[in-house]
Amino acid sequence: MVCFLIPNRTFCGCLVLSCWLMGHASAQTTLTGTVTNEQGVGLAGVTVKLSDTSQGSVTDKTGFFTLEAVTPGTYYLLISNVGYVGQRVKVTVPNGPVLPLSITLREGIYTLDEVTIEDRKNSIQVERLPDVHHIYLMAGKKNEVVQLGAVNGNIAEKNGRQVFAKIPGVFVYDMDGSGNQINISTRSLDPHRSWEYNIRQNGVMTNSDMYGYPASHYSPAMESIERIELVRGSASLQYGAQFGGMINYVTKSPDTSRRFGFETINSVGSYGLFSSYNAVGGKIGKLTYSAYYQKRHSDGYRKNARSDAESQFVSLTYAFSPSLRVKAELGRSSYVYQLPGPLTDAMFAENPRQSTRSRNYFNPDIYVPSVVVDWQVSPKTRLRWTNSGVYGARNSVMIDAFANVPDTINPATNQYRARQVDIDNFRSFTSELRLMHQYRIGGLTSVVAAGVQYMHNNLRRRQLGKGTTGSDFDLTVTDPVFGRDLSMKTRNIAVFVENLLYITPRLTLSPGFRIESGVTDMTGTISYYQPTDLPNAIRHRFPLFGINAQYRPTAETKLYAGLSQAYRPVVFKDIIPGSVLEQVDKNLKDAFGYNLEAGISGSVGSLLAYDLSLFQLRYKNRMGMLSMQNNTSQAYLLRTNVGHTITRGVELYAEYKPVHIDRKGGTPTELSVFTSTSFFEAKYRKGSVINGSENVSIAGNKLEGVPTWITRNGLQLQHRKLFATLQYSYVGQSFADPLNTVLPSANAARGLVPAYGLWDLNGTLRLSRSYTLRLGINNLTNRQYFTKRPAMYPGAGIWSSDGRSLVLSFGIKL
Repeated sequence: MVCFLIPNRTFCGCLVLSCWLMGHASAQTTLTGTVTNEQGVGLAGVTVKLSDTSQGSVTDKTGFFTLEAVTPGTYYLLISNVGYVGQRVKVTVPNGPVLPLSITLREGIYTLDEVTIEDRKNSIQVERLPDVHHIYLMAGKKNEVVQLGAVNGNIAEKNGRQVFAKIPGVFVYDMDGSGNQINISTRSLDPHRSWEYNIRQNGVMTNSDMYGYPASHYSPAMESIERIELVRGSASLQYGAQFGGMINYVTKSPDTSRRFGFETINSVGSYGLFSSYNAVGGKIGKLTYSAYYQKRHSDGYRKNARSDAESQFVSLTYAFSPSLRVKAELGRSSYVYQLPGPLTDAMFAENPRQSTRSRNYFNPDIYVPSVVVDWQVSPKTRLRWTNSGVYGARNSVMIDAFANVPDTINPATNQYRARQVDIDNFRSFTSELRLMHQYRIGGLTSVVAAGVQYMHNNLRRRQLGKGTTGSDFDLTVTDPVFGRDLSMKTRNIAVFVENLLYITPRLTLSPGFRIESGVTDMTGTISYYQPTDLPNAIRHRFPLFGINAQYRPTAETKLYAGLSQAYRPVVFKDIIPGSVLEQVDKNLKDAFGYNLEAGISGSVGSLLAYDLSLFQLRYKNRMGMLSMQNNTSQAYLLRTNVGHTITRGVELYAEYKPVHIDRKGGTPTELSVFTSTSFFEAKYRKGSVINGSENVSIAGNKLEGVPTWITRNGLQLQHRKLFATLQYSYVGQSFADPLNTVLPSANAARGLVPAYGLWDLNGTLRLSRSYTLRLGINNLTNRQYFTKRPAMYPGAGIWSSDGRSLVLSFGIKL
């Protein structure tokens, strides 16, 4: 029996006995073998994985491994160990006993990269990263890998609930259905621009300014991404100090067996959607190259929600020798999005597709250059030096007012009022040197990873500029003086070390620490405020410590646990007073806390894959406002640290495959069901905020913007060349403010965010190896819903999410 966990509802699909028998019709075999070095000595801790399955093993101290319950067929054994050349060994498993395998690894410079078999990638379950992933240590950390080729979903518009369907606990802030940006969070964090994460592309950081404004405005084409690696908060020591952890978008690799390859994916859909992605790649001598150009247009689900986006990317890798490679990449993304404005609750009930603004626009234009030197110093030592930057602008021109304030023409002037122009310019540079070294203690392999990271960021923010009275996208200002003209310059250095210790071939411990030291200096003017009343320097000096543990009781089961401290600096929005009535605490404290998690993941043959985890996240020094009086009894609002929160939760992923029928020389027939479900209890432990003119305690209140339940459940079918997915997503209700206001305010900035459930149907037809056709129907029942009542960009109030839509994509790969 498979139960879809949905609060107040239980969907229990009882699989009939005949399906069970069909899934077990084939006999199963135990596959064994020994892995040795060139001297014939058994190697401990070698990873052995069976392709196209979740089955894997780790060799014991004699080099022996066992893979149980293997269904007869032809597979590839993927064998890898740090400091040795990985092997891909073809094996045929018969109906009956099979002789033990003998495999020899030689010392070399690269570990085996992950391999995906093209014909079967649509049925891949959620994957996990190996203990050592490139030059990162992953043992004991909760992590997931989403293979985009295995996702039956709306890739063209970056539909978050479909892309991250099998990752439990992912909250999708869905206010822009055109696919301009992915806004996600986990474990009660803020989903705005995914800024609680260290966001990367191919290991290169893309956050606009980690210490000034950490949002990731860079938004590459999702068609260009091969896989998404998500590592939860206990990995912050290696990647950064963030509570969320790390998200790494890995671009597609070119076919290095040919000098030139070409791929195009073109999509059309509802609300005027047209998207075209075109890519080239190949290998010429020692040079490997790839590049793409993408353009997308949408008229939007709501009136005045037009979007025009484009992105480009080029990657060049030159192998000077087998041990030394240099890679240079340049990515760019830009879009102009017409913001339809927030709605009140009455407006949303009347017509969720209506608009309150026709003259508001948002435009980020971001460049991400990088140069990476990868040097295998010796078979046991690897060095990587990454130099990268984020350069560009975040622009907006808009009428910034509540939903119940109309934007109308002044009868006296016969014109609209002048719009507000805001311009941010980013110049962020990061240099990161990482070293990984393998050593042996007591015959077992251990690995140490260490590094140093230097950041030099310069963020200039110009706000409250007086724009035109026009209606088009125009950043012209009629007065050269901005109401706020500020600069934040950051210099920061971080040192980090983590050591992966194999206590036994099955048990590992990974202690580590990260030390950061830096300062952000703010200069500039605010027209309505005395500069002396603002904090002008924010120092970030702190140590972070953590430890992870992992135990493999069997080859297919992994127990993991971790504790890691986390940090989030005071950022631009925290220190800028919104009006003359506000003051900013000069002694603001950075947010500080920890992630604690424990879980079990594994599989039962090829029948069931699962991951169950518990976590606790402590978040101190959340920002807020207090009502105060000065020494002359004048009232003012103080922006300061108002409280601490703690979130506890359970995250479950399970995928059950009752039907699997192999076909000789063809694609198998498979039927699987999955659930990805989380339960969060997020509350304020202490704190107070303003209610009217009084400060009110919020201790014991629920944390705003955090649903108690998030669950996504699906039924997947693969038959010959057809892959289909029916998915149901449920998100529970949440509050919009720390006071837990239920009844909506007149301007919709406060009030309950109702629960909602959505059905999606997507299918892929592989016409041949070169041609692919995709069809998706999003929000089948045309449910009218919204996911959040934002208090900041793009405007306080309700932002309707998309109703029913259809997307058709056709891909060619030559």
